[in-house]
Amino acid sequence: MNHEHTLSIVVPFYNEEENVAPLIARVHEALAEFPYPWELILVDDGSTDQTRARIETAQQQYGPHVRLVALQRNFRQTAAMQAGIDVARGEIIVTMDGDLQNDPADIPRLVARLIDEDLDVVSGWRKERKDDFWLRTLPSRIANALIGRITGVRLHDYGCSLKAYRARTLKNITLYGEMHRFVPAWVATVTHPSRIAEEVVRHHPRQFGQSKYGLSRTLRVILDLLFVYFFLRFRTRPGHFFGSIGIGFTALGSLILTYLFALKLFFAEAIGGRPLLLVGFFLVLSGVQFLTTGVLAEMLTRVYHETAQRPQYQVRTITPADEVAEWKMPATREVS
Repeated sequence: MNHEHTLSIVVPFYNEEENVAPLIARVHEALAEFPYPWELILVDDGSTDQTRARIETAQQQYGPHVRLVALQRNFRQTAAMQAGIDVARGEIIVTMDGDLQNDPADIPRLVARLIDEDLDVVSGWRKERKDDFWLRTLPSRIANALIGRITGVRLHDYGCSLKAYRARTLKNITLYGEMHRFVPAWVATVTHPSRIAEEVVRHHPRQFGQSKYGLSRTLRVILDLLFVYFFLRFRTRPGHFFGSIGIGFTALGSLILTYLFALKLFFAEAIGGRPLLLVGFFLVLSGVQFLTTGVLAEMLTRVYHETAQRPQYQVRTITPADEVAEWKMPATREVS
């Protein structure tokens, strides 16, 4: 079998029992004329409702190309997405949400552009979002502008889960925390930004279930964004980051202490009760701490790059995959 354009679609679910069957049906409708073999990987992220049972029912209905990855508990969306990516066999991987707000009908268009333009990422852009403006859309626009400015990868919609990737590129990175929002930025660490494109996709209002997102995620996004900035700029040289701060603090503190020393030595002024003395002392102390932190960070970085990475999730079951039989073959091939 030619693996050049095989497709794996990864969909994480968490308590989306009402959305499972309609989503699977829409994926099959969207890919009815798809010219390459494909599989659908559904990740149950520790759901407490009937999500897993609905997936198992769909497997019996549609066939073994519908695969289940059931996690031991709720590890959150990023870990669930990583679990699906890890077991994906396709040379092209498409990720999307399981809430029916992404439209599977956009998948062939994203994949076609990825292939035709020889790209590594085609990211969906929900140009006309169907979410609450103040609680979802406006914070998202602000976050997108901030992420683009910090990471240097300019996209209108980082938060859209509907994206198409080259597997060889996507599997070179590992997602943690809430990093699924920053995947294009992570991809830019292993490929050129010119190989990352954006495509307008449809967006539907949620019909079933409840949204798992809200303003509470803002703090997590900010913290993850700071980590992304540090990792993108100083991943292999953290000593430069901490060392620059340490040298700056030490230099400023030393100047202050030198000034106070000159006042004491040449003008016999009392400096013991001056707040500036404490400022200078603690600046020097903080500078030394930052410098030592930089040394430790350099050592940890070497350990990080020299040891194998462990996944941040535990899998309970994975539907077995046969090399040929469990792909959903193109319609023309099935007829023949």
